[in-house]
Amino acid sequence: MTEHFIAFKNFPTRIQAKELEILLDRNNIKSVLADNIAPVDITFSGSTLQNQYEIKIDPADFAKAEAILEKDTENILNEVDKDHYLLSFSDEELYDVLLKSDEWNVFDYKLAQKLLIERGKNIDSEVLASLKKERLQILAKPEEPQKSWITVGYIFSLLGGFLGIIIGYLLWTSKKTLPNGERIYSYNEDDRKHGKTIFILGTIIFPLALLIKILTTN
Repeated sequence: MTEHFIAFKNFPTRIQAKELEILLDRNNIKSVLADNIAPVDITFSGSTLQNQYEIKIDPADFAKAEAILEKDTENILNEVDKDHYLLSFSDEELYDVLLKSDEWNVFDYKLAQKLLIERGKNIDSEVLASLKKERLQILAKPEEPQKSWITVGYIFSLLGGFLGIIIGYLLWTSKKTLPNGERIYSYNEDDRKHGKTIFILGTIIFPLALLIKILTTN
């Protein structure tokens, strides 16, 4: 059963995604290669999909899959180009790569560790675990209050617009995936309550408005 699988990694090409699928299969981790579709955890921040293919796995396998991918990447760290951009990064910038590992590919994450160690910095499992914990706390914070979208949602719902139902539903139910595979609500409790109210109003008023329109046109 793969219905509960969620995106683990995204790739711009099918070949890259297929390589990871093969690696995971070799290590007995079930995965699904899929084209990106409209995200369930969409936000109103204007973000768009930049990758066309994704590998989905069981959230319970995230840590194991990450460890496998990192170990596989270690085999090619010595093949880094002399003009690789990370070589010009300062220590602070390399630490930022480690902190925001979810924004970088695995090769850059492992290379940043290697470069810091070569510079005499203490990068052990405890430090990495601490950085990942800090990052999870940052990413777990709800999105900024959606006052404008709440206002727009109420207006459309009260006017009988179907868009109000959609806005309300997204504010109420949208979730985002943390790097460890955990799914949490995207918006704070107040915004979600408004979203639920907007959704309910819309589902009541929209069919009534549609019925009135049909009756008045006949």
